[in-house]
Amino acid sequence: MSPADAAGAENPAGRLAAMAGTGEVDVVILGAGINGAGLFRDLCAQGVSCLIVDKADFGSGTSAAPSRLIHGGLKYLETGEFGLVAQSTLERNLLLQNAPHYVSPLPTVIPIFSWSKGMLAALRTLFGSTSAPRSRGAILIKIGLMIYDFYGSRNQVMPRHRMVGRRQALSEMPALNPSIVATGTYYDAKISHPERLVLELILDGLQSNAASASTNYTALVTSANGVLTFQPENGVAFSVRPKLVVNAAGPWIDDVNALLGAPSKMIGGTKGSHILLKHDELVKSLAGRMLYFEADDGRICLVYDYLGLALVGSTDIKADNPDAVRCEPDEVEYLLESVRTLLPGMTFERARIVYAYSGIRPLPASDASLPGLISRDHSAPVAESDRDRPFAVISLVGGKWTTFRGFAEEVANATLDRLRRSRKVTTQSMPIGGGKDFPANAAARTDWLARARQETGIEERRLDQLLSRYGTRALEIARHGLDGEGHLPDTDGYSRSEIDYIVRNEFVEHLADVIMRRSTLAIGGSLTSRDLQEIAVITGRALGWSAKRIAREVEAAVVELEGRNLMRLD
Repeated sequence: MSPADAAGAENPAGRLAAMAGTGEVDVVILGAGINGAGLFRDLCAQGVSCLIVDKADFGSGTSAAPSRLIHGGLKYLETGEFGLVAQSTLERNLLLQNAPHYVSPLPTVIPIFSWSKGMLAALRTLFGSTSAPRSRGAILIKIGLMIYDFYGSRNQVMPRHRMVGRRQALSEMPALNPSIVATGTYYDAKISHPERLVLELILDGLQSNAASASTNYTALVTSANGVLTFQPENGVAFSVRPKLVVNAAGPWIDDVNALLGAPSKMIGGTKGSHILLKHDELVKSLAGRMLYFEADDGRICLVYDYLGLALVGSTDIKADNPDAVRCEPDEVEYLLESVRTLLPGMTFERARIVYAYSGIRPLPASDASLPGLISRDHSAPVAESDRDRPFAVISLVGGKWTTFRGFAEEVANATLDRLRRSRKVTTQSMPIGGGKDFPANAAARTDWLARARQETGIEERRLDQLLSRYGTRALEIARHGLDGEGHLPDTDGYSRSEIDYIVRNEFVEHLADVIMRRSTLAIGGSLTSRDLQEIAVITGRALGWSAKRIAREVEAAVVELEGRNLMRLD
């Protein structure tokens, strides 16, 4: 596979122009978050011509604001969503196999403060109560973890749970609140680069189907007489006539359906905010584990090591304006107070925050009194074609990061039925992006690094860094300029040629795309003003920006980072 093929950049503008020239396409997917991207890859692999469009960047909405977990949904047992737990644990196990460059096991510790509390409340919730269980005791948690292990036994790749008493728990993690009576430990998984996984799904789809195309920063302008007209941010408007439209716009679904002539009221989203703390003492105490715990109001919170920072989340507040979402001061205090209560021997001040982010979960409209009780399951309601709209519209409602592949498979099968086609391949064992041929163990990794060093002449430490960041696509990036242009001024983890590769091959339109989604420079807290300026120059050189455009991009990035992400650039 050539670098151009792998990057999906074999003249993307040409692909789009060719599609617009004929005006014909099987399926248009509106929204390039995780659900839209997963469906795009699946349909492309079946030989269906697809156009995926996003009004902003790929993976820049809700899909960029998760807890960065790939989990089976332990808490869904309380609401009786056993089918969702079964699917989630299976999909978690599959992602550990198909995306090993980004998804890895995460030992998870539940601090327990009583032996028997919560049993009656859990039964009431199971049978439809609108009040969440509080003070879940050891007996209830033991039962839950046994059921969770049972559901996770398909394609099992991680150990089963264990429980220990207070003395052993405090010896293993002395910082915990000493009032605990026990802890339970089970295994879920985390994802290091969720925004890049979205991009890789799109690249995989393009690589498998030359008749498909993708475009970001492109708005749907009109829908009339079966024709969709789009306006790129920087380009000429174009139109296509699809046989079917999939609305994967997440929290914007109802807005998009109104434009399509299929008005709906499907979404009743909730807001989730997270903060990342520079807290070396806490990260050391966690030792690679996640604490999954109950806040004072009964909501579930978590804290774990993400890129050397302590990621704390999340809030769960009813909200419906995804364009203005940000982590508010009261949410910050709520998250800080939650970890103060759990870890009373440590200090947690706002000054430790290096980054914050927030997003709207596109959950189904619900009258549940508590946001945490709104189902995280998914559905795909259909607005059938009519006289004014000759194509049907399938809306992807709800869902969660972990189950995107299974959701995509369900919708792809329904789409194939409508197009009177059959499935050619399954995505169940299909590697994603740089997960293809990823070294399966330490010995295989050593061999891969040795071969890559022989081919490129780059030291193995650097190649190992690239392998963790891009999977097996690391070799293409290492070859790009042979990594010979030096590192950024203040960050030795990213080279100038690496940034140049990203800009030229990964659909970058704005500076924020590079620092917030194609890399972890912003969320990892390592970005400086000097690095930002250097990245802007590299990006501008590759994309032909003027000095004024470069200055505008820097200013816009700073406003977003400082205003929405609470980041202080040095």
